[in-house]
Amino acid sequence: MQQKTWQISVNTQGRKLYDITPQVTAWAESSGLRTGLLTLYIQHTSASLLINENYDHDVLVDMEAFFNRLVPDGDSLFIHTVEGPDDMPAHVRSALTQTHLSIPLLEGKLALGQWQGIFLYEHRHVASHRRVIVHLIGN
Repeated sequence: MQQKTWQISVNTQGRKLYDITPQVTAWAESSGLRTGLLTLYIQHTSASLLINENYDHDVLVDMEAFFNRLVPDGDSLFIHTVEGPDDMPAHVRSALTQTHLSIPLLEGKLALGQWQGIFLYEHRHVASHRRVIVHLIGN
């Protein structure tokens, strides 16, 4: 059994979904491992990770529209506003999504479905530097 780690840095330009599939798949496929489990973990409380459709861009637009309705910026419910009206909604969005993902590695490739992609979901409007830890265990 072997373990490998890597870190992805993503400079976001505000709230949206950023496709990190190409970086993750290239690294996993170059690892030399044939079978295993890849785990991704984002080190932030106002961004998250998702597996979602990567074929039709409208899916990403609809996801953002849904979250805008579900967790609106500036909601009077929130008292944590020191970092701006989008900060507490960003924390809620992160809690409702995921901070880590697990994807099987089979025959040297990630076992993503045909239309699945891996996304970093930035929940803040401001540009940010985000880090995703990638861990692969297998043989």
